[in-house]
This record gives sequence, structure tokens and C-alpha cells, in this order.
Amino acid sequence: MRGTVWNRVVVAVGISAVASLGLSALAGAQPPPQQEKQQQEAQKKEETKQQKGKKKAQPEQAKQQQQAQEQQQAKQHQAQAQQQAQKKQEQANQRQVQNQQQPQQHRRLTSQDQQVLIRQQQQRLVQYRDHLAQQQRLGEQEFVQLQRQHRTAQYGFQQQYVARLHQQELEIQRQDGYDYDRDPYFYTAPSYRYYRGGHYYQTNQYGVDLLRQAVNQGYEEGYRAGLADRQDHWAYGYEGSYAYRDANYGYRGFYVDRDDYNHYFREGFRRGYEDGYYGRYQYGRYADGRGTVLGNVLTIILTFESIR
Repeated sequence: MRGTVWNRVVVAVGISAVASLGLSALAGAQPPPQQEKQQQEAQKKEETKQQKGKKKAQPEQAKQQQQAQEQQQAKQHQAQAQQQAQKKQEQANQRQVQNQQQPQQHRRLTSQDQQVLIRQQQQRLVQYRDHLAQQQRLGEQEFVQLQRQHRTAQYGFQQQYVARLHQQELEIQRQDGYDYDRDPYFYTAPSYRYYRGGHYYQTNQYGVDLLRQAVNQGYEEGYRAGLADRQDHWAYGYEGSYAYRDANYGYRGFYVDRDDYNHYFREGFRRGYEDGYYGRYQYGRYADGRGTVLGNVLTIILTFESIR
């Protein structure tokens, strides 16, 4: 009897202990209501903070994108303005050249002035023929030096230049029976003047055209000479070129003095040499064996003023 009662007591105590442990475990697994509420509020605050950060970042990004677009548009407008200004300047230069090239109404010289001009021309031709023959001999002498320097491309260019000079001399020799009375240059009064070396010189439209030709002819020959030196890997130096020192190609002894033609030929030559040597077109254009100085460059080199 006593054993039974004791056993019941033990069982009752065990059940009570187990119940206590179960309640403790449940109490440990579930946080108190106050702590859970605090966690929820902290989470809401963090989400609200993140949302505010996103809302703040979006206007800043939009502002940066707008600034970038405005800068890009400003650059585009600036480039367009520069292109338009350059185009206007080129058009103005072209109009100036065209105005200078437009032939004016011829004012005839008197018969006496015409005869004076013809005699000057005849003397000029005699002197020029002698000068051409001498220049060709000098050019042929330089062939030996170019061969010693192994400047193959420059040697070929100089051969061609001297050959063209010889052909030009033959054409000049056929001018003995030239009909001056039928050439309008010799009865047209000067209508332009140009400035060179501290002095003004006068000429008519035919002299103007020849001087422009001198610049373009010089550019063409200079481009060839510069290209030849580049191909030979030779040092830059247009003054060492025989064609630059000669400066007579394209001149047939008519309309202007040889010194004037030589001067403007060399002005074109040194610019053409630079373009040819460096492989660019800063001062003119060269294609299919023909060279032409740009209009704005031509007006810098050679400017004419109307005198009537």
C-alpha cells in the first residue's frame, strides 16, 4: 500500500516537472509581444529609410543625365557654329577671288605706249632664252650629286623638271614671229596693282592670270619635290631643290617680269613641298598630277587692287 502511494507521488512530481519544462520551452521559443513589436517597427523604419534614399537618388541621377545632355548639345552647337563660320569665310574668300578674276572693261593703250610695251617684251624674251639655257645646264650638273646621294625619287623628279624646261625653251624659240598686235595684253592698259618687296606693280587681267598661274605651278612642282624627298627618306628642305631655285617652269617670258614670276612660283613651291613631304593638304590640293592652291591661301600670297 505504501509502495503504491509512493509511486503515485513520484509520477505526479514527474508530470509536474515535465509540464514546467514544456512551458519554459514554449516561453523561450516565442518572443514577448513587446520585443516583437519593436522589431517590426525597426524593420519599417529601415524600409522607409531605403525608400527615401531611392527617391533622393532618382532626382540626382536625372539631374546628372540632364546636365550631360545639355553639355553634349552645347558641344554640337559649338561645332556647328564653327563649321558655319568656316564655310562663310571660305565663301567670302571665293567671292574675293572671283571678283578679282572678273575681267574689267578693256581700256586700250595708245599706239605709242603699245610699241614701248612690245619693245620691252622683245628684250625680255632675248634675256630669258639665255637664262633658260644656263639653268638647264645647272640642272643637268646636279644629276650627278643626286645619284651619289642615292636619292632615286628626287633624281627622277629633277629629270622630269629639266625635260619640261627644255620643252618650254623650244616653244619660246618659236616666238620670233609672234603677232603682238593680235595679243590683247599689248593694247590693254593696266587695271590692277599688287605689292611685292616694298613696291607696287601694275598689270592688266592677263598679268593677273599669269601670276596666279605661277603660284599654282609652284605648288604643283613643290608637292612633287616634297613627295620625292619623303620617298627617299631625305631631310626636309625645299630650298635645296633645284626646281625651287630655278622657279621658271610655266613662264614663257610674257606679260610680267621674270623676277615677279619667280617670286610667286617659290611662294607656291614651298607650300606645296610642305604638303608633299608631310603627306597632307594644308595649303592646296594635288590629284592626277595637278596641284592647286586653296583660295584663301592664294589671297594671302597674292592680292590685287583695282586701280580704275
